[in-house]
Amino acid sequence: MNEHFIKNLQEKIYDGALISREEALALIHVPLEELTQTADEIRAHFCRNTFDLCTIVNGKCGKCSEDCKYCAQSAHYHTACEESYGLLSTQELLAQAREHAKRGVLRYSIVTSGKALSEKEVEQVCESIRAIRRETGIEVCVSFGLLKEEQFKKLKEAGASRVHCNLETSERFFPQVCTTHSFAEKKETLKAAKRAGLSLCSGGIMGLGETMEDRIDMVLTARELGVKSIPVNLLNPIPGTPYEHNRILSNDELCRITAIFRFLLPDGMIRLAGGRGLIGDKGEKCFRSGANAAISGDMLTTAGITVETDMELMKTLGYEVKLEDTGKL
Repeated sequence: MNEHFIKNLQEKIYDGALISREEALALIHVPLEELTQTADEIRAHFCRNTFDLCTIVNGKCGKCSEDCKYCAQSAHYHTACEESYGLLSTQELLAQAREHAKRGVLRYSIVTSGKALSEKEVEQVCESIRAIRRETGIEVCVSFGLLKEEQFKKLKEAGASRVHCNLETSERFFPQVCTTHSFAEKKETLKAAKRAGLSLCSGGIMGLGETMEDRIDMVLTARELGVKSIPVNLLNPIPGTPYEHNRILSNDELCRITAIFRFLLPDGMIRLAGGRGLIGDKGEKCFRSGANAAISGDMLTTAGITVETDMELMKTLGYEVKLEDTGKL
């Protein structure tokens, strides 16, 4: 590899070009310190000190029809997650949104189990979103499965601003992760949400057994779809799932992943998500390696890192918590 390769790549990105798949693959072999330092410089150049912090709520839990091999909520596996309930009421969702907003969180994501919400459930949650937007200043993101464009239009009219639907991995590896829906369905869901005028959040889980090539291909697909927020989840091997014996990736591996993702999406939000509590520094090293967003608080079925802890960490790192697509403080 040319000794000036990474600096030439950095200048190419600064000039407004996107790096190729081959160039991204070459980054796998760049010394980690050089890679992460350059990724952080690219982050600072395009995103300044903006840090996008969001929280999620498990709006509908358990008994999921899908067979995603990592998930504690899948009805296909026997895990310690025995909790199951239908869509939370407007009162319950609004109360949580108020609490998150009071703690300085600017984006609140409602996540539901199952392949897709029913039409009746979409109508119900539209009422909840209207109430949240009317009574709090918090932005609303929705993760309701494989919905159609007309349903996304209703959600946008109700006040939702973003749709989350993880690609999870590459198209090549996806059939090893889930068989009850396809990678193509995921892509069509994101396209439908974009046509409805919603911004997109889509990433994946690291440590499923995928290669770095799979991770790069996932981000390239997301980039083609216009995704600007890439959640990076670290697999938490849940007992009872097919991945219960998978090795947890190291902090250095996660730093290399986040750095390469920054090269691929220079002006995006590389968002540490589930599994962050499994690494000892709560993601601090990754936040110096190109990552500049996080999901704070508890995850869907596992404990996370408190909003207060994250706010203190952001202050230490010199970040300013704001919404990257609105500039709102």
